[in-house]
Amino acid sequence: MKGILEQKRHLCFTFATSVVEGCWNLVSNGENCKKYGVPCCGASFIPHNALKSSGTDAKKKDKKILVTNYVIFAAGSGEGRSGIPNALVISLVDSASNSLSDQPVEKHETGDDLPYRMAVHPGGEGVICSLPKSCRWFEWDTIQSEDTIELSLKPSEKVFDQLEDVGQQLAVTFSQDGSLLVVVHDGTLRVFKWPSMALVLDAPKAHTSVKKLDFSPDGKYRVSVGSGPGTVWDISSSIAKASLSKENDEVFGFCKFSFNGDSDPFLYVTAMRG
Repeated sequence: MKGILEQKRHLCFTFATSVVEGCWNLVSNGENCKKYGVPCCGASFIPHNALKSSGTDAKKKDKKILVTNYVIFAAGSGEGRSGIPNALVISLVDSASNSLSDQPVEKHETGDDLPYRMAVHPGGEGVICSLPKSCRWFEWDTIQSEDTIELSLKPSEKVFDQLEDVGQQLAVTFSQDGSLLVVVHDGTLRVFKWPSMALVLDAPKAHTSVKKLDFSPDGKYRVSVGSGPGTVWDISSSIAKASLSKENDEVFGFCKFSFNGDSDPFLYVTAMRG
C-alpha cells in the first residue's frame, strides 16, 4: 500500500484540493454561493435514507415522494459575545444549478457549545457532534407534505458515557458501513463499535494533532492526517501499514479514500505550504 500512496501522491493532492476548495467556495463566495452569516467548521451531505428514519409516511411505497438533497454544516464562533450563534445548519442542494438554498431550512443552535467537528451516520440514523467537553447525538426529524419531505434535527436522549466530560474530540468519523466510530482527543485515537460503543482500539499518541480521518470502502483500513505524517492503519490488527510523509513545510488538511471499491483504492489528501 505504501508504494501506491507514493505513486499517486501528487495526483491525489491536485484532485482533492480542487474538490475541497469547490465545496468551501460553494458557501463562501461565487455566483452560485450562499452566505448564512456563520463561519463553517465542517460540512457533509445527508444520506437519502435519513428522510425515512423518523417513521413518517415516507416509508409507504404507494406514495411518490420527491427525493430532496440536503447538506449539513457545523457552524459558529465558539463561546463568547460575538453575536454569531453556534449551530447545525441544514440547507437544500439544487444539483441542476449546483447551488444551495437562499436560506437554511433548519438552524439548530447549540448555545455556547461550538460543534467543532461532526460525523453523519451513513445509515441515516443521525449526526454526532464534537462539543468543547463532550459529544452529542442528534436525530433526524421529518415532516411529510403531499409530495415532499422536510428535514430537521432534534436532540437525542442517547448519552455516550465514554465521550462525556473527556474534552473536545478533534476528529470524529464513521466507517463506510456505519459499524465503527472513530474519535481523537489529545493525540489519542479510539475506535468504538457502533452502536454498542464497545472499545475496539485505543492508540495513545497517534498524532499530536489530528485533523481528519477516513475509512476505506471495504472497512479494512483507516487513514488519519495531522501534524505529523499521514498514517494508514489496518483495522483488524491495529497496525500502521503505511505512512505518507510531508514535504518541506507542508501541512496536511483533509484525507479521503475513493469509493470505487477496488482492492487498492485511491487515497486523496490535501496539503498546504507556508
